[in-house]
Amino acid sequence: MLKIRLARIGKKKRPAYRFIVSDSTKDTFGRALEIVGNYNPFSKVVEVKKDRILYWISKGAQISPTAHNLLVDQNVISKEKVRASKSGKKRKDNQQKTAEIKPEQVAKPVAEIKTEEKPAEENKVEETRAEEKKEEKSKVEEVKKEAGDQKLDEKIKPTEEKKEEAK
Repeated sequence: MLKIRLARIGKKKRPAYRFIVSDSTKDTFGRALEIVGNYNPFSKVVEVKKDRILYWISKGAQISPTAHNLLVDQNVISKEKVRASKSGKKRKDNQQKTAEIKPEQVAKPVAEIKTEEKPAEENKVEETRAEEKKEEKSKVEEVKKEAGDQKLDEKIKPTEEKKEEAK
């Protein structure tokens, strides 16, 4: 299918566009069937070959939404403008989500919301886990103390024997 669309040209951060006629599956940087105009967004200058655009439309070429709106502004075609951006759907979804939030939910502090979301059973499980961890830590500390006492005993005994021998 043929399309009349814009192909970007120009320097970095200084774009200019060409109106090209090409196959819809081909890249706009590739070779086009025909260049039928150009557009400079900085100076708002649009130059088009009206007769060639009408010829390609008569052959069945479709027009991209942005190119369509520019051609309507230039009175090349006499139709209404179309919506060129499709970002409206996401925006509407986000507005609906924010509208669904109740004022009571917004007024609550974060801590209250977190505690309400957890069922009582989960809180009990977390408390028992915390108690078990404390018990394990205390057992580990006792074992370390016992091991430390044994090591001290081993260090003390040889020094006591040496003292007795010295006497």
